Amino acid sequence: MQKRKTVAGILAMKKKGEKITMLTAYDAAMASMLIAADVDVLLVGDSLGMVVLGYDSTVPVTMDEMIHHASAVRRGAPGAFVVGDMPFGSYQSGKRDAILNGGRFLKEAGCDAVKLEGGMEVCETVTALERAGISVMGHIGLTPQTATQLGGYKVQGRDLESAQRMVAEAKALEEAGAFAIVLECIPDELGRIISEEIAIPTIGIGAGVHCDGQVLVTHDLLGMFDKFIPSFVKSYCKLAPVIKEAVSEYNAEVRSGAYPDADHSFSSDSNLRKLLGL
Repeated sequence: MQKRKTVAGILAMKKKGEKITMLTAYDAAMASMLIAADVDVLLVGDSLGMVVLGYDSTVPVTMDEMIHHASAVRRGAPGAFVVGDMPFGSYQSGKRDAILNGGRFLKEAGCDAVKLEGGMEVCETVTALERAGISVMGHIGLTPQTATQLGGYKVQGRDLESAQRMVAEAKALEEAGAFAIVLECIPDELGRIISEEIAIPTIGIGAGVHCDGQVLVTHDLLGMFDKFIPSFVKSYCKLAPVIKEAVSEYNAEVRSGAYPDADHSFSSDSNLRKLLGL
């Protein structure tokens, strides 16, 4: 079994030049498979709102929904380093709410850390969480919870001003106490610069190869969606057509009476009807 990672261990990976792998998990079965495949960090992302719950964005996701799924992930992978994604509205209202909600991830779901989106505006909250004993992973660049304010789901940090701001935000989050930062949808050179300018690990998603680690939505990696795939996503297999074909075959066999056959049924005494007096 994989030895459970710690914040100190993840920080040490950057110092050693070891790349960090992170994938999303929303249930026990997937979490078990991912940790068995030696993934370093499991992120219970608020992306579950779109991937699992059918919402149009991550904004409607509630704390109770996040705790429900994070608890399942912990049960499926008791030895994993699990990060719970703080949903929209769970920390923006103030440090007290942030600590209460962050504490729920640790107490109720057994998470090792939480993740929250934002730059300068969340630094005081990050510090408050850290002082309360809650480890924090930051998230800058494209922040899905506030994507409409950023002009939609598009690359951030392309101009000099926004690039400078992002470097400053990364340094501020490090100073505030974050142990790692997700960089989403930014130019690869900016990803390199930020990774070199701060001592804590950067986890890229559409941020180039120079980040200290990478994260993807597992359903994207497995090719379980065939409607829209972001350009930075590499699907390592195509499960969607395989699943559809398997279900179609099942439908056909059930409707024709081919399933279940003798190999998939339990035999009984041929005189059972007589024994039952029927």
